[in-house]
Amino acid sequence: MLKTPSPTATAASGHAEGVSNEEFRAAMSRLAAGVVLVTAQEPPLDPDDPGAPGGEDVGMTATAFMSVSLDPPLVLVSLREGARMDDLLDEQPLWGVSVLTESQRHIAGRFAMKGRISDRLLFEDIPYVRGEATGAPLVGGALATLECRTEQRVTAGDHTLVIGRVLTARVPSAEGGPLLYFRGRYRQLG
Repeated sequence: MLKTPSPTATAASGHAEGVSNEEFRAAMSRLAAGVVLVTAQEPPLDPDDPGAPGGEDVGMTATAFMSVSLDPPLVLVSLREGARMDDLLDEQPLWGVSVLTESQRHIAGRFAMKGRISDRLLFEDIPYVRGEATGAPLVGGALATLECRTEQRVTAGDHTLVIGRVLTARVPSAEGGPLLYFRGRYRQLG
């Protein structure tokens, strides 16, 4: 008697049988997502030496960002395991999020580049303020900014889900619409 594999059977790669990387990506690209810039400040190289160089600002474009809870206020960002931001937020619990506007597409693209230049140069001509609670750069003109402290890290496949408690939430700009990511491109409403 031939046995038919169940629709939920898992192949050795970790995918359900019949689901390729390309099919999964194509399906998920149909989900429009808001675009944010996640930022943090590296700790100083030697915190005990006031003359030691300070840590560098680090930023990363993300579309896998969402609200988790109102009470307490929690958010979640998904980071590729082993990415610079994943490693940094493993040792630095304080970070910021800037919800980008449709006119800030250049910022999203700059921080999403593979093989990019140093983060210090990426921040060079972008207006930002330092978060009061985290010291993280928060982009000027963003639709909203949040400062967070990591509460929990959860390994999920090839990503880390970082759940953060919101320490501050501001709406510095009511101008423009959100920057969206849909079908592999940045988009705007309308």
